Amino acid sequence: MFTGIIETFGIVASVSKEGSNVDFWIESSITNELKVDQSVAHNGVCLTVVELKGNLYRVTAVAETLAKTNLGNWHTGEKINLERSLKVGDRLDGHFVQGHVDATGTCIEMETMEGSWLFRFAFPEIFAPLMIEKGSVCINGVSLTAFNVGKSDFTVTIIPYTFEHTNFHSLQPNDVVNLEFDVLGKYLLRHKSLSQ
Repeated sequence: MFTGIIETFGIVASVSKEGSNVDFWIESSITNELKVDQSVAHNGVCLTVVELKGNLYRVTAVAETLAKTNLGNWHTGEKINLERSLKVGDRLDGHFVQGHVDATGTCIEMETMEGSWLFRFAFPEIFAPLMIEKGSVCINGVSLTAFNVGKSDFTVTIIPYTFEHTNFHSLQPNDVVNLEFDVLGKYLLRHKSLSQ
């Protein structure tokens, strides 16, 4: 379980394929605090640390993860958002994030406002029931509030701190992002469909 509050960046040091899986070696300032079998969210995707070597650690993405996320587009030198799992008793500064990406979205517009940035994203319309005005959404692991929500698009505002301390500062129109919709909304929608 995560909160969508990014701790630091990771840099993809290498990418290698093994069968249908892909291994990523990640360089990060928190590597020396990690241990094998620990869960870390990478651009919002929960991956398990499987090996440590100096300031690098390795994670493996299986075919299902590669199909549902933007990990298949990762390349050497890519900057990714990292968050370690939530400790019981910590403050929940974002919202409950599972690290289970529902879909990818596409940045369709970026507008600089004096002191902040507006980003508009398109997403598959099948997920429209999970998006509500002023509701929570996780984009590349970042907990944000959606507004101007349409059937297949929504907008978020990024403040300077978030812009500088996440990979939003490198996000451009047409870039693909990982989306995780609010887990509470998923359970409510499921309950409603079963009770009809």
